[in-house]
Amino acid sequence: MANRAIRDVRLPNGLLFLFKKAIFNVAWGNTPVFFYQKVNVSRLFQTDSIEAQEIYLDNHATTAVDPRVVDAMVPMMIRQYANAGSITHEPGRRAARILEQAKGQMLELLGTPQGDLVFTSGATESVNLALAGVCLHPRQKRRSLLIGNVDHRAVLDCARKLHKSGLSVQSLQPQQCLQVQSSESQESSTPIGAYRIESLQEHLSEDVALVSLILGNNEIGSLQDMRPVADLCHSYGALLHLDATQAVGKIHFDALSTGADLVSFSAHKFYGPKGVGGLLICNDQVKLTPQIVGGGQQNNLRSGTLNTVGIVGMAKALEVAVAEITTELPRIYQLRQQLWKRLQSGIDGLKLNGPSWLEDSRSPRTPLERLPGNLNVQFPSVDGQSLMLRVPSVALSSGSACSSAEPQPSHVLLGIGLSEDQARCSLRFGIGRFNTASQIDLAADLIISAYKELVDFVG
Repeated sequence: MANRAIRDVRLPNGLLFLFKKAIFNVAWGNTPVFFYQKVNVSRLFQTDSIEAQEIYLDNHATTAVDPRVVDAMVPMMIRQYANAGSITHEPGRRAARILEQAKGQMLELLGTPQGDLVFTSGATESVNLALAGVCLHPRQKRRSLLIGNVDHRAVLDCARKLHKSGLSVQSLQPQQCLQVQSSESQESSTPIGAYRIESLQEHLSEDVALVSLILGNNEIGSLQDMRPVADLCHSYGALLHLDATQAVGKIHFDALSTGADLVSFSAHKFYGPKGVGGLLICNDQVKLTPQIVGGGQQNNLRSGTLNTVGIVGMAKALEVAVAEITTELPRIYQLRQQLWKRLQSGIDGLKLNGPSWLEDSRSPRTPLERLPGNLNVQFPSVDGQSLMLRVPSVALSSGSACSSAEPQPSHVLLGIGLSEDQARCSLRFGIGRFNTASQIDLAADLIISAYKELVDFVG
C-alpha cells in the first residue's frame, strides 16, 4: 500500500528518492538521521518537454532557487532537523549554532556586522513589523508615518491599517514621466519613480516617527539614492525604513552606507527559498512592538519556531549573490539591453516606463538609476493582458505579483503619470541569473509576432 501511494506522488526524481528512503526507514523503525545520502541536485532541475519550452522573465515576482542553495538546505531537512529552540539537548543546540552562524554571515554580507536581524516569513511580514512595530510602540510619542505612494502594497496596506487606528499617514509623490512633469521637476536629477529630496523635506516634521521608502521599485525598477534621504530623516529625529526586497542580492548593497535604520527583504527574490526573509535592524536605538507573539523567540520580537532550513538557504543565497554580483550585474544589464533593442527593432512606437538608462545609443547612463534586470514597456494600441495570452510560453507580468488579482491598472504606472489606457498597455519583464541570450532573442521574437497579430486583428 505504501508503494502504491509513493507511485501516485508526482515528484522530481531527486525528491522522490528522498521520500521513498524516508518511508522505508520509518517503516523499519530506523532513525531518519541515518538515511541521508548526497542528492544529485541537478536532477531536481530536470524539466519535462513543456517546461523546457518556457522562458521565465518574471524574476521580480520570484526567482528559481539556485542549486547551490538547495544543496545547502537538504542536510538541514535530513540531518540537522532539530528545533533550534530546544537547547536542552545537543541536536537542538547544534541547530541553534548553525542559525547563529547564518545570522552572523548575513549581517556581514549586508554591511551591518554590529546590527541585528529578525528572521521572518518574508518581506511582507518584515514591512509590517517595521511600520507597526515602530509606530505602535508604547514609548512612541510621534504620531505620523511618511510613505511613498508608488511603493509596494505591503507598505501601502499596512499604512492604511495604521491610519484606521488613528495614526496620521502622509504619502510622497514620485518623480513623474516627462510629459506630465512641471518645469521645476524637469530640472531635477531624480529618476522617474524615485522621490525628490525637496518633496521629502516639505513633508517631514517633528511628529514623523518613521519614513518608509522602497529602494528598488518592483514594477519600474527605479532606484532611490538613500543616503541624502537618511540624513534628512535623522535631522528631524525620524527613523528610516527601506523596502529593499528587489535590491538585496541584485545590486551592490551596504546597509550602513544607506543610513537606514530598518531594512526589509525576502530570500526568494535573490534565488533563495520562499517563506523566509528578514528585518535588518541597523540602529540599536530602534524600539519595536512585536506583531507575532507566543513563545518569545528572537528576543520576543518575533515568536515562532525558526525556519532553520529556509534561513540556511537564505544565507547561502546571499553569499552566492554577493560573491557573483560583480560579474552577474553586467551580464543581466546586457540581456536587458538586448531585449529592449530587439523589441524596439520590431515594434514601432514602443515606450519605456520608468527611468531611462541610456544617454545615447552607445553608452549606459548609469545602471544605478534602475534595477539592471528590470524592463517595463508600453505597447502602443494593444492591451498588455491580451498580449500575454498570445505568448503562453513566456512568463512575464503586467505588474506586481502581489497585486495581480486586482483588475485595476498598476498604481505605480498611474503614480508616475501614465493614463489608465497607457498602464493597461504595459508589461513588466524581470531578467535574472538563469536567463540566456538565446532565450531573450526567442522571447522578443514571440512577443513581436504576437503584437503584430493583435494589431492586425484589432485594426
